[in-house]
Amino acid sequence: MRVVKKAEERRNEILNAAEELFGQKGFDGTSTNEILEKVGIARGTLYHHFKSKEDIMDALIDRYTVRLLEGAQVIAADKSIPVVERIIRVVMALNISGSDENGSSKEIMEHIHKPQNALMHQKIQKVIIHGVPSILTGIIREGIEQGMFSTPYPYECMEMVVIYANTVFDDDMVAMTDKERGKRVLAFVFNVERLLGAASGSLMDVMQMFGGGDESSLE
Repeated sequence: MRVVKKAEERRNEILNAAEELFGQKGFDGTSTNEILEKVGIARGTLYHHFKSKEDIMDALIDRYTVRLLEGAQVIAADKSIPVVERIIRVVMALNISGSDENGSSKEIMEHIHKPQNALMHQKIQKVIIHGVPSILTGIIREGIEQGMFSTPYPYECMEMVVIYANTVFDDDMVAMTDKERGKRVLAFVFNVERLLGAASGSLMDVMQMFGGGDESSLE
Protein backbone atom coordinates (compact mmCIF):
# COMPACT_ATOMS: atom_id res chain seq x y z
CA MET A 1 0.00 0.00 0.00
CA ARG A 2 1.32 3.43 -0.97
CA VAL A 3 2.23 5.64 1.99
CA VAL A 4 0.66 9.10 1.81
CA LYS A 5 2.48 11.69 3.92
CA LYS A 6 1.45 15.15 4.98
CA ALA A 7 2.69 17.94 2.72
CA GLU A 8 4.96 19.51 5.33
CA GLU A 9 6.49 16.17 6.26
CA ARG A 10 7.18 15.31 2.62
CA ARG A 11 8.58 18.78 1.95
CA ASN A 12 11.02 18.42 4.86
CA GLU A 13 12.07 14.99 3.63
CA ILE A 14 12.97 16.51 0.27
CA LEU A 15 14.87 19.34 1.92
CA ASN A 16 16.76 16.98 4.23
CA ALA A 17 17.78 14.74 1.33
CA ALA A 18 18.84 17.69 -0.82
CA GLU A 19 20.80 19.23 2.06
CA GLU A 20 22.73 16.00 2.56
CA LEU A 21 23.42 15.54 -1.15
CA PHE A 22 24.45 19.18 -1.65
CA GLY A 23 26.86 18.82 1.26
CA GLN A 24 28.38 15.65 -0.18
CA LYS A 25 28.41 16.41 -3.92
CA GLY A 26 27.82 20.14 -4.20
CA PHE A 27 24.81 21.92 -5.66
CA ASP A 28 25.95 21.65 -9.27
CA GLY A 29 27.06 18.04 -8.77
CA THR A 30 23.66 16.90 -7.48
CA SER A 31 20.96 15.97 -9.96
CA THR A 32 17.21 16.14 -9.41
CA ASN A 33 17.09 12.39 -10.10
CA GLU A 34 19.41 11.75 -7.16
CA ILE A 35 17.12 13.72 -4.85
CA LEU A 36 14.13 11.73 -6.15
CA GLU A 37 15.93 8.45 -5.61
CA LYS A 38 17.07 9.34 -2.10
CA VAL A 39 13.57 10.36 -0.98
CA GLY A 40 11.86 7.60 -2.97
CA ILE A 41 9.28 9.78 -4.71
CA ALA A 42 8.08 10.46 -8.23
CA ARG A 43 9.10 13.58 -10.14
CA GLY A 44 5.57 14.92 -9.98
CA THR A 45 5.64 14.79 -6.18
CA LEU A 46 8.88 16.79 -6.13
CA TYR A 47 7.47 19.44 -8.47
CA HIS A 48 4.34 19.66 -6.36
CA HIS A 49 6.52 21.06 -3.56
CA PHE A 50 9.36 22.75 -5.50
CA LYS A 51 9.54 24.22 -8.99
CA SER A 52 13.24 23.41 -9.48
CA LYS A 53 16.51 22.47 -7.80
CA GLU A 54 17.14 26.20 -7.31
CA ASP A 55 13.79 26.47 -5.53
CA ILE A 56 14.93 23.70 -3.15
CA MET A 57 18.13 25.60 -2.41
CA ASP A 58 16.15 28.79 -1.75
CA ALA A 59 14.02 26.88 0.77
CA LEU A 60 17.16 25.48 2.42
CA ILE A 61 18.55 29.00 2.73
CA ASP A 62 15.31 30.17 4.37
CA ARG A 63 15.47 27.26 6.81
CA TYR A 64 19.16 27.93 7.46
CA THR A 65 18.62 31.59 8.38
CA VAL A 66 15.79 30.60 10.75
CA ARG A 67 18.16 28.15 12.45
CA LEU A 68 20.85 30.82 12.77
CA LEU A 69 18.51 33.29 14.45
CA GLU A 70 16.95 30.64 16.70
CA GLY A 71 20.42 29.51 17.81
CA ALA A 72 21.40 33.10 18.57
CA GLN A 73 18.20 33.64 20.56
CA VAL A 74 18.83 30.54 22.69
CA ILE A 75 22.31 31.80 23.57
CA ALA A 76 21.08 35.34 24.25
CA ALA A 77 18.46 34.02 26.69
CA ASP A 78 20.98 31.98 28.72
CA LYS A 79 21.68 34.30 31.66
CA SER A 80 24.11 31.79 33.17
CA ILE A 81 26.61 33.01 30.54
CA PRO A 82 28.34 36.35 31.33
CA VAL A 83 27.21 39.32 29.24
CA VAL A 84 30.37 39.84 27.17
CA GLU A 85 30.78 36.11 26.52
CA ARG A 86 27.14 35.93 25.44
CA ILE A 87 27.64 38.74 22.93
CA ILE A 88 30.62 36.88 21.47
CA ARG A 89 28.74 33.59 21.32
CA VAL A 90 25.75 35.18 19.60
CA VAL A 91 27.99 36.65 16.90
CA MET A 92 29.83 33.34 16.53
CA ALA A 93 26.49 31.56 16.10
CA LEU A 94 25.83 33.89 13.17
CA ASN A 95 29.06 32.94 11.40
CA ILE A 96 27.40 32.00 8.12
CA SER A 97 30.73 31.15 6.53
CA GLY A 98 31.11 28.05 8.69
CA SER A 99 30.35 24.46 7.83
CA ASP A 100 28.54 21.68 9.59
CA GLU A 101 29.51 18.01 9.72
CA ASN A 102 28.35 17.09 6.22
CA GLY A 103 29.41 20.35 4.59
CA SER A 104 25.87 21.47 3.74
CA SER A 105 26.22 24.91 5.35
CA LYS A 106 29.39 25.53 3.36
CA GLU A 107 27.64 24.47 0.16
CA ILE A 108 24.68 26.75 0.94
CA MET A 109 26.97 29.73 1.43
CA GLU A 110 29.02 28.97 -1.69
CA HIS A 111 25.78 28.88 -3.65
CA ILE A 112 24.63 32.20 -2.17
CA HIS A 113 27.94 33.88 -3.02
CA LYS A 114 27.70 33.07 -6.72
CA PRO A 115 27.20 36.28 -8.76
CA GLN A 116 23.87 35.09 -10.14
CA ASN A 117 22.55 34.71 -6.60
CA ALA A 118 23.24 38.27 -5.47
CA LEU A 119 19.58 38.79 -4.57
CA MET A 120 19.62 35.73 -2.29
CA HIS A 121 22.79 37.00 -0.62
CA GLN A 122 21.04 40.32 -0.08
CA LYS A 123 18.05 38.47 1.36
CA ILE A 124 20.17 36.78 4.04
CA GLN A 125 21.90 40.05 4.87
CA LYS A 126 18.47 41.68 5.27
CA VAL A 127 17.33 38.91 7.64
CA ILE A 128 20.47 39.35 9.77
CA ILE A 129 20.30 43.15 9.81
CA HIS A 130 16.64 43.10 10.86
CA GLY A 131 16.83 40.15 13.25
CA VAL A 132 20.16 40.30 15.05
CA PRO A 133 20.18 43.82 16.58
CA SER A 134 17.08 43.08 18.67
CA ILE A 135 18.66 39.82 19.94
CA LEU A 136 21.84 41.65 20.97
CA THR A 137 19.93 44.60 22.43
CA GLY A 138 18.53 42.46 25.23
CA ILE A 139 22.06 41.48 26.26
CA ILE A 140 23.25 45.08 26.08
CA ARG A 141 20.40 46.18 28.37
CA GLU A 142 21.56 43.59 30.90
CA GLY A 143 25.06 45.05 30.63
CA ILE A 144 23.63 48.52 31.26
CA GLU A 145 21.85 47.24 34.39
CA GLN A 146 25.12 45.70 35.59
CA GLY A 147 27.02 48.97 35.02
CA MET A 148 29.17 47.53 32.21
CA PHE A 149 27.69 49.71 29.47
CA SER A 150 26.25 53.20 29.32
CA THR A 151 24.22 54.21 26.28
CA PRO A 152 20.70 55.56 25.74
CA TYR A 153 20.63 53.86 22.33
CA PRO A 154 21.24 50.11 22.80
CA TYR A 155 19.26 49.01 19.73
CA GLU A 156 20.71 51.68 17.44
CA CYS A 157 24.24 50.82 18.60
CA MET A 158 23.68 47.15 17.81
CA GLU A 159 22.17 48.03 14.45
CA MET A 160 25.31 50.00 13.56
CA VAL A 161 27.52 47.14 14.77
CA VAL A 162 25.63 44.47 12.82
CA ILE A 163 25.50 46.49 9.60
CA TYR A 164 29.23 47.22 9.74
CA ALA A 165 30.20 43.65 10.63
CA ASN A 166 27.83 42.16 8.07
CA THR A 167 29.33 44.35 5.34
CA VAL A 168 33.02 44.81 6.06
CA PHE A 169 33.63 41.27 7.33
CA ASP A 170 31.80 39.73 4.36
CA ASP A 171 34.54 38.56 1.98
CA ASP A 172 32.27 39.18 -1.01
CA MET A 173 31.86 42.84 -0.07
CA VAL A 174 35.37 43.80 1.08
CA ALA A 175 38.50 41.86 0.11
CA MET A 176 41.17 42.07 2.83
CA THR A 177 44.51 40.53 3.71
CA ASP A 178 44.83 38.90 7.15
CA LYS A 179 46.73 41.96 8.38
CA GLU A 180 44.05 44.36 7.11
CA ARG A 181 41.32 42.23 8.69
CA GLY A 182 43.19 42.20 12.01
CA LYS A 183 43.49 46.00 12.04
CA ARG A 184 39.81 46.40 11.22
CA VAL A 185 38.87 44.04 14.04
CA LEU A 186 40.92 46.12 16.49
CA ALA A 187 39.28 49.32 15.22
CA PHE A 188 35.85 47.65 15.32
CA VAL A 189 36.21 46.56 18.95
CA PHE A 190 37.74 49.93 19.92
CA ASN A 191 34.73 51.79 18.50
CA VAL A 192 32.12 49.36 19.82
CA GLU A 193 33.46 49.97 23.33
CA ARG A 194 32.91 53.68 22.83
CA LEU A 195 29.46 53.24 21.30
CA LEU A 196 28.42 51.27 24.37
CA GLY A 197 30.22 53.44 26.89
CA ALA A 198 32.24 50.38 28.00
CA ALA A 199 35.59 50.46 29.73
CA SER A 200 38.55 50.52 27.32
CA GLY A 201 39.71 46.98 26.62
CA SER A 202 36.66 45.34 28.19
CA LEU A 203 35.47 43.88 24.87
CA MET A 204 38.87 42.98 23.44
CA ASP A 205 38.13 39.29 24.03
CA VAL A 206 36.04 39.63 20.88
CA MET A 207 39.37 39.27 19.07
CA GLN A 208 39.26 35.56 19.85
CA MET A 209 36.16 35.23 17.70
CA PHE A 210 38.13 36.36 14.66
CA GLY A 211 41.28 34.46 15.56
CA GLY A 212 43.16 37.74 15.95
CA GLY A 213 46.04 38.64 18.23
CA ASP A 214 47.13 41.76 20.04
CA GLU A 215 48.05 45.05 18.50
CA SER A 216 51.76 44.25 18.40
CA SER A 217 51.11 41.31 16.08
CA LEU A 218 49.66 43.71 13.53
CA GLU A 219 52.53 46.14 13.36
